[in-house]
Amino acid sequence: MNEQKPDDLPVITRREAGLFTVTLNRSNRLNSLDLDMVRRLREAMEEAADKSAVRMVLLGGAGDRGFCAGGNIKSMARGVMEDRLDDVLQFLREEYALDLRIHQFPKPVVVLAHGITMGGGLGLAAGADVVMATETTRMAMPETRIGLFPDVGATGWMFAKCPRGYPEFLGLTGYEMKGAECVRLGLASCLIPSTEMDAAIAALHDCSTDLPTDRNQAARQIRDILRPFEQTDLPEDREMDEWVRDYFAGKTAVPELLQDLRQCSIHGALCEGVFARLSERSPTGVVLTMELLRRNRGRSMAQVFDTDLKAARYMLTHPDFVEGVRARLFDKDNTPRWRPDRFEDVGDLELDLALS
Repeated sequence: MNEQKPDDLPVITRREAGLFTVTLNRSNRLNSLDLDMVRRLREAMEEAADKSAVRMVLLGGAGDRGFCAGGNIKSMARGVMEDRLDDVLQFLREEYALDLRIHQFPKPVVVLAHGITMGGGLGLAAGADVVMATETTRMAMPETRIGLFPDVGATGWMFAKCPRGYPEFLGLTGYEMKGAECVRLGLASCLIPSTEMDAAIAALHDCSTDLPTDRNQAARQIRDILRPFEQTDLPEDREMDEWVRDYFAGKTAVPELLQDLRQCSIHGALCEGVFARLSERSPTGVVLTMELLRRNRGRSMAQVFDTDLKAARYMLTHPDFVEGVRARLFDKDNTPRWRPDRFEDVGDLELDLALS
């Protein structure tokens, strides 16, 4: 058997001065996560936590296309179809534990969220102190399109990060944020142009040994270090922000939301776009997402991840998951046959039982 070279490993670590760099290294798969990668990431984070000389962790992804596209959905679907549900749930259990560890990590974590940063990639970034986006960054939670739901704690942490109404809007519709929009909507901390990124990372390296040992104090100092490299003239979209706030904030039921959107006359294009996106998605996945948004707001991240695991078990064994992956990723005919195929037909009782 040929021994793997360090550059061939799925996760690469490097320590220089007080900076501990962790790199996801499966660029040919958009750095999508599997159980081996999750375990290696956890080992890397524990190594960084144990070394007193390490003052901060920089988490990034190899390749130009993206930081992390999330979990390996095809592998998860195969596991379900081959009656290996326990293996799939074990992956999710350890992925959520890794995400929670980042939320609770004793040292500052900085994420370089270039390119595609979706699903599980956002799960890794959500607990970081600083998330650096570039003009190439694309963020979204598209899970309902394949018969799942936005997991990795999203229905909890979005309320702490996003403007009012956007947790519901982003979670339900899978709306894709680009570049500066990731900062405007709270999922990234700053926008650093790609041309400035090497200099920004070099500045972090140069200052890493002098960072305070307190995570919060160190995080504030890191933001100050990065400020000269940030793009500050970020565009606003007050019209969209107002529309999202009016139509999505506080909604408790999908049929109620759809009824309000049908009566929308001022922002017709925005409303029509939402109808188009929702029509592509699993009704059960969308209704479950709304339920999780209502349950998880204000709860501890440990509680949110516990509920996510219960919800994942429910959706993985629901016919919409395998059907969604078939239609989107295997056969690619983009005509999933959802069961049921109407939001109004998704029963509340079985969802309550699933999350109890």
